[in-house]
Amino acid sequence: MRLDSVIVRFGGEIGIKGEWTRRVYERLLLQNIRKTLKYHNIIYAEIIREWGRFYIKTGMVHETAQKLTKVFGISSVSPAIETSASMEKILRRGVEMARENFPTQTSFAVRCRRTGKHEYSSMDVCRKLGEQILTSLKDKRLRVDLKNPEHVINVEVRGERAFLFSQTLSGVGGFPLGSQPKLVGLLNDGIDSLVACWLVMKRGCPVTPVYFDNYPFTDKTVAKKVLETAKVLFEWAIGFPRKIYVVPNGENLKMFQKKSAKALICILCKRTMYRIAERIAEREKAEGIVTGERIGERANQTLQNLRVLDSAVAKYPVHRPLIGFNKQEIRDLAKKVGVYKASIEKAQGCSAVPAKSAIKAELEKIEKVEKRLDLQRIIEETLEKTEILEI
Repeated sequence: MRLDSVIVRFGGEIGIKGEWTRRVYERLLLQNIRKTLKYHNIIYAEIIREWGRFYIKTGMVHETAQKLTKVFGISSVSPAIETSASMEKILRRGVEMARENFPTQTSFAVRCRRTGKHEYSSMDVCRKLGEQILTSLKDKRLRVDLKNPEHVINVEVRGERAFLFSQTLSGVGGFPLGSQPKLVGLLNDGIDSLVACWLVMKRGCPVTPVYFDNYPFTDKTVAKKVLETAKVLFEWAIGFPRKIYVVPNGENLKMFQKKSAKALICILCKRTMYRIAERIAEREKAEGIVTGERIGERANQTLQNLRVLDSAVAKYPVHRPLIGFNKQEIRDLAKKVGVYKASIEKAQGCSAVPAKSAIKAELEKIEKVEKRLDLQRIIEETLEKTEILEI
């Protein structure tokens, strides 16, 4: 059977919005779908817009469905075939689908959802199509199981159209990318920062990644790893800029080593990163900074230290979507995003990290050290050397 349509269902959060907001989100979602199809060279005839649905008419149904699972705002997609809403056509197509998809001696069920006025009910469709399948495919020795079927034929009737499908691919839901303001994301070679960026993207925020390159305290494989994982992240942002700021931070670390206590190096480094990220946020017209920090993950991520870090920025909030997550929860999300394998590849850690970092940094002491460092000059010189890469 040659399928000819893809059913696209909106995320539930879009459906509960007020009418004006929902329409705005739907239009933006449609734009993102079109960008994704164009990027992947998928040919389609039209996109039909209905309440809570898009129906994409294409001969490349499986490729389309697979690619659209990475579009934020989509809850699920199904490769389908369209027919008219007449019971006769639905029965004919349903039997064809069962003949092609059901193996011998399997259990099945028929599900139907219907919108509009018809001479039959949803239950009529389920009952009659089930009977027709059993009658027409006696040689397969099928049986009906409404509670736990091995296979399902779904019928979706919309006005004068009907769509039949047997497969549903889950999307990630959320809001369409671009429905919320842009954020700057501090990206490193671990999974935490990647997942943090992905989570705010799921809420509709485009993210411009910023990577602080600590070479020579790390080797060149770290930068390569970050760029590769950033590419995976950008696959969730088709149609949006694929650029990353690469900030040289090695010389700054050398200075921190010379002019501060070893225990304060990570705090000083991160506060400097925040300040530089704030300047980049201004340049990008972003609304905040997102990081992968979480409570107690490292010595510099105690609540007291996070408060000290926050005081380094004046104009923008720092968002930490993972603050209460554990490692396994983050790994599970990383696998969902598709960055887990790339992020766990071995790379040299930062050798500037001291054996014992301060876990209760005092803001007054940190500020005294920073005054001796001439941080403003450091930030300006670092920004001048920063590269913007298109990947």
